Amino acid sequence: MKQKIFKDKYSIFEIEYKKNELKFKSVDEIISALQVKIDAHPVIAFIAIFDQYAHTSSLQSGEINEKIIAAKNIIFCFGKELPTPEVLAVRPRSIGVCELEDSYVINYLEAPNEAANETMENFIKSLKA
Repeated sequence: MKQKIFKDKYSIFEIEYKKNELKFKSVDEIISALQVKIDAHPVIAFIAIFDQYAHTSSLQSGEINEKIIAAKNIIFCFGKELPTPEVLAVRPRSIGVCELEDSYVINYLEAPNEAANETMENFIKSLKA
């Protein structure tokens, strides 16, 4: 898992798995595996699955890198505390799963809660066969 800065300001965590490193054969299978973990977690609430690829390809002005085969986000919320209105600006959470020709790129935006980051990282690392 690498931490990097996207667009000079967004701290993200990302890992790229070669397809033969995972037992999953599609973005949908990976998203389903993550949803099982989310549903089993005592604090996390599953919200939705968003098909970024389908949405972008449906737009007249939508552009998709030719190397991207599929791209979805699984959206959920840790939401254990509501200490200030500002916390709403950094919720909910999302893990992105992108399929390329020979790999899957899985990433998420750094959360302001270290336990949330650790949980998301553990979910993603558990996908490896």
